[in-house]
Amino acid sequence: MGFMNTINIVGSGLTAQQLRLDIVAENVTNSQTTRVENGEGAYRRKMVVFEAVSGRDTFRDVMARAVSAAVPNTGVNPTAGGVRVTEIVEDESPMKIVYDPTHPDADEDGYLELPNVDMVKEMADAMAASRAFASNVTAFNTLKSVISSGLEIGR
Repeated sequence: MGFMNTINIVGSGLTAQQLRLDIVAENVTNSQTTRVENGEGAYRRKMVVFEAVSGRDTFRDVMARAVSAAVPNTGVNPTAGGVRVTEIVEDESPMKIVYDPTHPDADEDGYLELPNVDMVKEMADAMAASRAFASNVTAFNTLKSVISSGLEIGR
């Protein structure tokens, strides 16, 4: 059924944008963290890398699906498109350096390394992720309406 592919595509978008929002929340939460667990200095901003998933099947896949239509329950399904998270990377931009000799994490010259988290970037990223999430919800609700209308035809 074609609408199942659409549900999978929308679901992949919802999952990806939720993870993006989680990473933004982690960045905002750690915007003042001067020491990480492994002792490598201040917290480093994280970013999510997305990859498009092609919904196009190869000729072999199309033929296998055509053959499986003649044989019930072979389990060959068309590939749904969508998006997936390939990795979460650390932002390599320079850390902020401030002079605060009273801070326990300051170096011998009194300078403190602060995270490279920029709240303006984080809020913009959160707004973009929120809008993308809402768009996926709208697409899902539209699909639900189309399916419901299709079921009404059978009455």
